[in-house]
Amino acid sequence: MATYTISNQTQDAPPLPPGLYVVATPIGNLGDITLRGLEVLAAADVVACEDTRTSGVLLQRYGITTTKVSYTEHNADARGPGLLRQIGEGKAVALISDAGTPLVSDPGSRLVAEAVAAGVTVTPLPGAAAPIAALVGSGLADGDFKFCGFLPPKAKARIERFSALAADSETLIFFESPNRILATLEAMRDTFGERPICVARELTKLHETFHRGSATEVHAELSAMDRIRGEIVIIVSGAQDVVMDDAAVDAALVDALQTLGTKQAAAQVASISGRAKAMLYARALELKQ
Repeated sequence: MATYTISNQTQDAPPLPPGLYVVATPIGNLGDITLRGLEVLAAADVVACEDTRTSGVLLQRYGITTTKVSYTEHNADARGPGLLRQIGEGKAVALISDAGTPLVSDPGSRLVAEAVAAGVTVTPLPGAAAPIAALVGSGLADGDFKFCGFLPPKAKARIERFSALAADSETLIFFESPNRILATLEAMRDTFGERPICVARELTKLHETFHRGSATEVHAELSAMDRIRGEIVIIVSGAQDVVMDDAAVDAALVDALQTLGTKQAAAQVASISGRAKAMLYARALELKQ
């Protein structure tokens, strides 16, 4: 029987029925793997990994010697059919990503879709997920939320993405690089205004931090750091339903135009007023004259 080890205690892993097992793995702290996840990783016939070296650290920690194979978006054409063929031959395949829950901005959706189409049993094993961990710790988990994934690397594309989301009432969740976080916060300020946000860094790790406040306040806090490190999740409070008459809209536009360009001012006021951005842009041009 397959086994795994916790605190020098060896545990048996019961045999698995054939199928595809989608297993969430830790996002930082290796202690966040579930007992059921360990059982499946130990008992599976093969573990399909985003990176076999990264996943090897986790498996070695718990004394798991299951065969590992690489499965990424780059080799899916070659590797996917073989994995499904093994399941058809009666084997159990576990799918994991480098960190967190597969398919959440990680490879794997194609393999799961192909497994479902082939009539293969797909079993999800829940566990760590950076978007949920950040949302829970942000203080902004109030009602509906929308996971928006990784932000575009280009500044113009980020502004366009934010503008499209500016009127959404759900709490928004983004992934971002530490190299772009300051520029992204500036774009958020220009588009969303100063609604509450939270930047979560290094979740579950030794230097886990939550930076809470307005975009301007969080930008100032991060700017004071010698170097911004770690994987980042940004939580943005949703747009509020605010009733503003024409005079209040004009006042908000005049105030925004003191520090922002016409397009950015229109986007910011759109996010707090619910008015159409195109209409506000035209009105801002009138007010400037």
